[in-house]
Amino acid sequence: MKEYKSEEEFLKDYDVTKFDRLSVTADILIFSVSDGVQENYRKLNKKFFSVLLVKRDNYPFKDKWCLPGGFVQIDEDIEDAAKRILKEEANINDIYIEQLYTFSNPKRDPRTRVISTSYMALIDKNKLPDKISDNASWFNVSVLEDKKEIFVSLDNGVETINFKIKKILKEKTTDRYKYEIIENEKLAFDHPLVIASGISRLKNKIEYTDIVFNMMPKYFTLGELQQVYEVILGKKLLDPAFRRIIANKVEKTTKIKTGGGHRPSVLFKYKSGN
Repeated sequence: MKEYKSEEEFLKDYDVTKFDRLSVTADILIFSVSDGVQENYRKLNKKFFSVLLVKRDNYPFKDKWCLPGGFVQIDEDIEDAAKRILKEEANINDIYIEQLYTFSNPKRDPRTRVISTSYMALIDKNKLPDKISDNASWFNVSVLEDKKEIFVSLDNGVETINFKIKKILKEKTTDRYKYEIIENEKLAFDHPLVIASGISRLKNKIEYTDIVFNMMPKYFTLGELQQVYEVILGKKLLDPAFRRIIANKVEKTTKIKTGGGHRPSVLFKYKSGN
């Protein structure tokens, strides 16, 4: 083996062709909560938990839905790539984003060996300044989960996407699971795994972090905030349990919400600087 006197000499002589090439993508899972139409005007509008999907217009997986995503450029940080892709594919920028997981199954992309670093983004739809791209659509999310499987249904009012995920216990002491796709027809790549992983991450974090407030308007009632927790967690919360979750996270304002057939309600806001 040749001995080198410096790192510069080693790198100059280094043969990169002896390794297979990898491609890297960034895929972004964008969640939001929005109001539906409530038939009884005396009740709060029903909340819907939703995810943004983009319809592919080229192969592979032409005409199937996927998460906004794309290849990372050679001189680009992966998170910067995710933000660029959000702007290019969905016309969205300046939103909360955090890294989710890396997906590296050798067969996840039929074109070549592609590793994807996924990100989770949370937004309040009402804060979006621009129209989303024409090939992008918000899908309302419904989840049924037991100890062995996760069934997810996505609906945008025109089309329904269903997929099923198998849960495999990976680490008993930490209750960590590995996911495997059982059924999927309409989503490209392994994006059912990304969506299921993101839902699980959000459910876990919503009770012990302030992450939910990235999906809230500046001012809200406690009833509206409780609805958001419930639609994400997929269960009703008793008032005492909800109050424990939000203790020290919100502060009362002097503003009052009126109209719509409801009794006037005090508005709260997120208590920053906790």
